[in-house]
Amino acid sequence: MFFGRTPVLPTPDQALPGRPEQEFTVPDRHTVLGTPLLGPYPAGLEVADFGLGCFWGAERKFWQTEGVWTTLVGYQGGYTPNPSYEEVCSGLTGHTEVVRVVFDPSVVPYSALLKLFWESHDPTQGFRQGNDVGTQYRSALYTHSPDQAAAADASRDAYQRVLKDSGYGAVTTEILPADGRPFYPAEPYHQQYLDKNPNGYCGIGGTGVSCPVGVAGAGAGADD
Repeated sequence: MFFGRTPVLPTPDQALPGRPEQEFTVPDRHTVLGTPLLGPYPAGLEVADFGLGCFWGAERKFWQTEGVWTTLVGYQGGYTPNPSYEEVCSGLTGHTEVVRVVFDPSVVPYSALLKLFWESHDPTQGFRQGNDVGTQYRSALYTHSPDQAAAADASRDAYQRVLKDSGYGAVTTEILPADGRPFYPAEPYHQQYLDKNPNGYCGIGGTGVSCPVGVAGAGAGADD
């Protein structure tokens, strides 16, 4: 789609038609944590969605975090229902690669996950992360409650200030409510990819600029 040009998001009319349901079955269990990938999740847990480039390396960042109950990768923020990986990579679905994180806020607050998110990628790069170029690599936060939305906005503003002081440009992260932006799980081989392929491609790397601790406030509730 891009042919050396700057990637451009499709409009709803330009997006691929997709399909009414998935053509595969999501695995039952997380290969590292042993927990179910799909909900409903136990009471007291919260859900958050993070897009920070290639979801293989991004997912590992989160499953290694204490207090995270399960993770799964998928596609979000686009128009095409039940897209395939190949369709997402075409740039014609509008989706970005995301990690859905189910976590215990009494162990790891949403603010701590936001800190991990900001420090694990460069949120100023637009439709790319490093050598990975395309709309599917854009930085994104899809929030599940007003508290999460407020925390995400506050953390972006705080990180923008320290990034600017370090010579970086404007943060391009998309921050939108998850409601109305369905999360579509990715194909089974993408789930916990770097556990199955320890020497596989990661592609995740931050700016080296520390995100101010506590910028997002207290842990936020989820309405998933």
